[in-house]
Amino acid sequence: MSNDNSIYRFYYGWWKNIDKTIFLLILLLFSLGLFFSLASTSLIASDKLETNNYFFFFKHLVYIFLGIAILIFFSSLSEKNLFRLSIFLFFISLFFLFLVPIVGTEVHGAKRWLDLFFLPRFQPIELVKPFTIIFLATILSSEKNIHIYYKYFVSFIVIVPIFFLLMMQPDIGQTLLIFLSWLTLVFISGISLVIFFTFFGISLVSLIYMVFYISKFDYIRKRIFSFFNQDTGTYGVQAAKSVDGISSGGFFGKGIGEGTLKYKGSETHTDFIISVISEEFGVVIIILILVIFLFFIYSVFKKVYLEENEKIKLVLVGSITLIVAQALIHVGVNIRLFPTTGMTLPFLSYGGSSIIGVSILSGMILNLTKRKIN
Repeated sequence: MSNDNSIYRFYYGWWKNIDKTIFLLILLLFSLGLFFSLASTSLIASDKLETNNYFFFFKHLVYIFLGIAILIFFSSLSEKNLFRLSIFLFFISLFFLFLVPIVGTEVHGAKRWLDLFFLPRFQPIELVKPFTIIFLATILSSEKNIHIYYKYFVSFIVIVPIFFLLMMQPDIGQTLLIFLSWLTLVFISGISLVIFFTFFGISLVSLIYMVFYISKFDYIRKRIFSFFNQDTGTYGVQAAKSVDGISSGGFFGKGIGEGTLKYKGSETHTDFIISVISEEFGVVIIILILVIFLFFIYSVFKKVYLEENEKIKLVLVGSITLIVAQALIHVGVNIRLFPTTGMTLPFLSYGGSSIIGVSILSGMILNLTKRKIN
């Protein structure tokens, strides 16, 4: 009985201290993702897998319940334990990422997933991203008497093996996400703008060279060419169809179940979920989703503005940068602003790895924005 009371008091304290606005926005985004998963995958399951109409929906539901449990776990830790556990999990997840080129599963020319006997198929980079943010923030906010540019150097060395492993897959989209997050953390920590933009320029030139002159990146190069010529390549055609789907949906959409885009590709419920939603529910719903994302970002940055701890500021900004950049890339691909990258929409896209990764990020955000107890 006393154990039940202590658990009750613990989670009552957790609920009392977390930022309820941020928490409810996260639940709202997850709920929308679950609803749109039902709308975009129920008929696909019955047509392609010859199973019940709710196959993907129930899988999505299980992942969301698991994600919320993970979110509560990470948000209920003390700050000290959160940072300690995250550093440990960073190396564990990096080990899984290292296994991908060796025993990974290849899909559509890219080897990004692990399918181990004790774990279902998952994408290790989704676990690496949140813990990388904490590791980088720990280095950059270190109070040891070390020159700040040495900290920049060490933080860059940390992400080099991640770049290397991602490029072996290859996965340029996730590489850019990690790089943009690192650049953001370095930028807000006070680096000279001359050095910052010089390094950015060198990195951009190096990336362009690798994509166009190294054979390993043929897969990425084909996607870029198909971006400029929609009649060539599977992904070029699929991206063009996504724009057609958005256009045909108009302002209020065709109606639930009336869209055809979900039948025209294998990744519509993950990489092109925004287009599927827009076709059936209209641009007005997309605007509403973007407003919810903006309010979520605003709520977190309001906490960042009031925070005095440099490490916590860096983690919160880095976490939001990951979510915002991924959402922008996803939307950009769906409206043919960017080449196809295979990037999911945080909270809304179907996919266990994506849901677990964003749940860890959300748990970290809730942990570091909750009310401090004196």
